[in-house]
Amino acid sequence: MADVPGGGGPRPEGDAAAPLRIGLLGAARIAPEAIVKPARAGGHRIVVVAARDRERAKEFAERHGVERVAASYAEVVADPEVDVVYNPLVNGLHGPWNLAAIAAGKHVLTEKPSAANREEAAEVRDAAARAGVVFMEGFHYLFHPVNRRLRELVASGELGEVRHVTAAFKVPGPGPDDPRWSLELAGGALMDLGCYCLHALRMLAPYLGGEPRVVAARAGERAGRPQVDEWLDADLEFPGGATASASCHMAFDGRDLSLTVTGTRGEATVPNFPLAHQDNRIVIRTPDGEREERHGDRTTYHYQLEAFAARVRQGVPLPIGADDAVATMALIDDCYRAAGLPPRPRLPRVG
Repeated sequence: MADVPGGGGPRPEGDAAAPLRIGLLGAARIAPEAIVKPARAGGHRIVVVAARDRERAKEFAERHGVERVAASYAEVVADPEVDVVYNPLVNGLHGPWNLAAIAAGKHVLTEKPSAANREEAAEVRDAAARAGVVFMEGFHYLFHPVNRRLRELVASGELGEVRHVTAAFKVPGPGPDDPRWSLELAGGALMDLGCYCLHALRMLAPYLGGEPRVVAARAGERAGRPQVDEWLDADLEFPGGATASASCHMAFDGRDLSLTVTGTRGEATVPNFPLAHQDNRIVIRTPDGEREERHGDRTTYHYQLEAFAARVRQGVPLPIGADDAVATMALIDDCYRAAGLPPRPRLPRVG
């Protein structure tokens, strides 16, 4: 049985104390922080890695203590020693290789977004349900105590009735040849950055009457990259009456990674919600004054892998699963359509 909200999910696998045996697809820049260091800290094993360039995979393995190098992604997915496949490939390859890993009976921790569009995300969800594996999209920010505390504040009523939520993820851009500027590889600012903003808004849905819907959106195309968004701003509303804005920019002059909840009795801001370990403050302003709280000394990725391992080994419920990935992807597609851009195309399945 796959993870569903309120459901039991797949049964725990093996010895609760046994380390996860992780297979790594690609030698991505994010991998050392996102999986290698948290795995080492948690006593888990990175048993094998593959990359398009075998020499690069060998260098990565030597530098980061990966046990073996495979000749291909397919070899990693099929490896009998691998329990969990971690997928940090370019966006367009998330869906195809998530499906391949699930078909091989592996649990999957994938970088966001889980697929190129809602249709592909639904295929991944359905495949995970049939296979009975744990599948999770890597919205690591969600597990950090700072962001948990923000949701507690909303639930407690200290801020009063929530009127508006603002989520931003704006950073300087990657180089002109970066795959995140490729339409064919499911690129764009919303896919790479704005997905965090939309997901953070969705995580407030239980307190705001239900899931948000897109009211309007605007986007600017990357020069020379038709239909690829350099920036996108979206206006949303919740069934309970609160409004929201999500703003992302992948070639910004500066940085803004803030999440602010404004209510009738106060306001709370997380200055860096996607990477809360870089700034673990939450700033709360009420009629009684302003105070600052600090929560969580480890990286968002450490908290995430702990939760994922507890799910796989002990059956501890996760706050998100494959259904959640579909809902977020549907909201991304809606934003693109509202901004006059198409949802991202998908690549062919592999294997």
